[in-house]
Amino acid sequence: MHKAIQSEIKVTLEVAAEHGLTVEEYARIQKILGRDPNYTELGIFSVMWSEHCSYKSSRVHLKRLPTTGKGVVQGPGENAGVVDIGDGICAVFKIESHNHPSFVEPFQGAATGVGGILRDIFTMGARPIAVMDSLRFGAIQPGPGAGSSTPEEIARNRRILDGVILGIGFYGNCFGVPTVGGEVQFEPCYANNPLVNALALGIARREELFFARARGAGNPVIYVGAKTGRDGIHGASLLASAEFSEESQQKRPNVQVGDPFMEKLLLEACLEAMRTGAVVAIQDMGAAGLTSSSSEMASRGGMGIEIELSRVPQRETGMTPYEIMLSESQERMLLVAKQGRESEGLEVFRKWGLDAVEIGKVTDDGKLRVLDHGHVVAEIPAHAIAEEGPRYERPIAAPATPSAAEPLVEFAAAGADLTENFRELLASPAIASKYWITEQYDSMVRTNTRFGPGASDAAVLRLKETERGLALSTDGNGRWCFLSPRVGAMHAVAEAARNVACSGARPVAATNCLNFGNPEKPEVMWQFSEEVDGIAEASSALEIPITGGNVSFYNETLGKPIYPTPILGVLGVLEDADFAVGSAFDKEGDAIVLLDGEGAAGSHAADSKAEFSSSEYAKTIQGIVAGAPPAIDLAAEKRLIECLVNLASTGLILSAHDVSDGGLAVTIAESCFASEGLSGDVNLKSEVAEGPAEAALFGERGARAVVSLSAASLARLDAVAAQYGVAANRIGTVTCSEFRIQFNGTPVIRGDVSSFRQAWSQSLGRAIESA
Repeated sequence: MHKAIQSEIKVTLEVAAEHGLTVEEYARIQKILGRDPNYTELGIFSVMWSEHCSYKSSRVHLKRLPTTGKGVVQGPGENAGVVDIGDGICAVFKIESHNHPSFVEPFQGAATGVGGILRDIFTMGARPIAVMDSLRFGAIQPGPGAGSSTPEEIARNRRILDGVILGIGFYGNCFGVPTVGGEVQFEPCYANNPLVNALALGIARREELFFARARGAGNPVIYVGAKTGRDGIHGASLLASAEFSEESQQKRPNVQVGDPFMEKLLLEACLEAMRTGAVVAIQDMGAAGLTSSSSEMASRGGMGIEIELSRVPQRETGMTPYEIMLSESQERMLLVAKQGRESEGLEVFRKWGLDAVEIGKVTDDGKLRVLDHGHVVAEIPAHAIAEEGPRYERPIAAPATPSAAEPLVEFAAAGADLTENFRELLASPAIASKYWITEQYDSMVRTNTRFGPGASDAAVLRLKETERGLALSTDGNGRWCFLSPRVGAMHAVAEAARNVACSGARPVAATNCLNFGNPEKPEVMWQFSEEVDGIAEASSALEIPITGGNVSFYNETLGKPIYPTPILGVLGVLEDADFAVGSAFDKEGDAIVLLDGEGAAGSHAADSKAEFSSSEYAKTIQGIVAGAPPAIDLAAEKRLIECLVNLASTGLILSAHDVSDGGLAVTIAESCFASEGLSGDVNLKSEVAEGPAEAALFGERGARAVVSLSAASLARLDAVAAQYGVAANRIGTVTCSEFRIQFNGTPVIRGDVSSFRQAWSQSLGRAIESA
């Protein structure tokens, strides 16, 4: 018989409130237990029922996302999504946020975000082969696009950015996984709430996949990895599930500390142990640590788990059961072994120099039972913790239209020279080269990288055991989602898919990270609901199921929320990695062609003044954020994707780059900058009668891409484009002379390509390193 439940501190409604629990939630806990919880049990419920772990505000909406489709092996509900990519090989991938910790302690917050997503991948039995990061920061230089940001805020934003980039590079480089891409954007609203969304991709054979489902009463439960400390306690509930206040810096102890070298050992040991056949189930100790790993494995398997805390390896003295259960110390795993074969797994972990201790067993009573030196300190139904948390249908109300009172852009006079505006746009942080960031990452380790950062619209990785390749891209435009949540979310799906198609890969699945403000505010939940519907509509139309992801609420400081920012990570498959397409122009004399999925209708689809007011150009040059994102045509996006995949598979096109931030002029310039000294001579025409040059050059309407190819292949390209209903218009030629764009026959941008490249390539580093 176990001794009676012990209680360290008397639990009251006030104590429950300090743990983020409402009166109603506390009453529900009392009903589940049939008594008052003790302090340890209260802590367990508080982390597992937090917004971060329980998705209590979002689950009702997330059910509307399409999660099944051809090739989907595992959708939402496991540590990562799984897609069958052929030949018995599966791609395992997921994106998650580490936003709040990265504001409190940028280096460790970002580093442990990478570590956590890597563990999600190899917990599934997959070897990680790539990492990407989608990042958002406040303004890092003054100017129209910085809004009302003060010099002090700009300096702090630079420090946060610097710390985050160092943390990402540190963990990925030391662990030995390539950081192959991602994207970075800057808006004043992220000054006090930077977004750090980390995506990881792994590979496994289908028969070697593992799942976090405890089975077999009597099977031993084994703790593996780093020792448990006091770092990260309540990181999920009180740090990631609440708004920031003036006291946020006091939460620094809630940020975990990462050790990538330990994680590398853990990776190799876990994969080897799995191959012995002695492992039944495995789960990483991420958010909520030992609490989540034990209760979730038990709940998913319909079993119970009993653990003895005195056996848990600890690096600090005097830790209480509460602290041990809630610690979020990094680089730890919990696994279930087959009874009688546990020594096989233990021997593997000892070989790799890791702590591996049997701390409990699987039971058939469905309870999470926690003992400390034989005393029962917590006893809770596992399913109640993991799956019976509150589910809220929070009030929804649309806010006043944000752009209603905002002035729209004023277009320049016809024939105006736009060269200096173009140069300023190229030098803006959102458009400028991200080389200062990506050079700090090892993008080539493991030698699978076919195209790394900046070389193609998507990162492309070889699968050495086959001819296939995988392409991966992340995208999201918070400014557009602020102006029109549903349309902005649809654009996020479409652009990430378009990027993958530009690399030559067919988009097959997606993961998403949904970053929002306080869900208790009706306007925030309206944004969230609208964006879920937008993602669902676009994903269904483009046949890209959502296999999992993450929701991050409470990205809000002193009542000021971030832009609603859904980040989509889209995975694509290339049948032959040798046919992957980069974004760089290839050689002088090649034809530059604009592909438009809207076909002939595209000639009537120029950005309106309202749509152009939402562009990067409007924000950077005129300081305007207003209007609405460009209308989206999902059928046109689908046609363009199919056309690009076909063109790449036949080797017909030599480069491809989608039209997005900065419009057509920036797209063409970036293809020049990615090449070896090449330039472009382009002549654009009005898409509508008397349309302004700025709309044609810098408008950001989707379903378009710029490709280059040999002039001799133009007829074949025209035939393929016509087959898919895509317009193919030759707009220029690759040259070795000055960079020139004409509009209706009049030069509006011209200059030495090297001078434009210099503005584009050097500005970000200068802004970040400015004193």
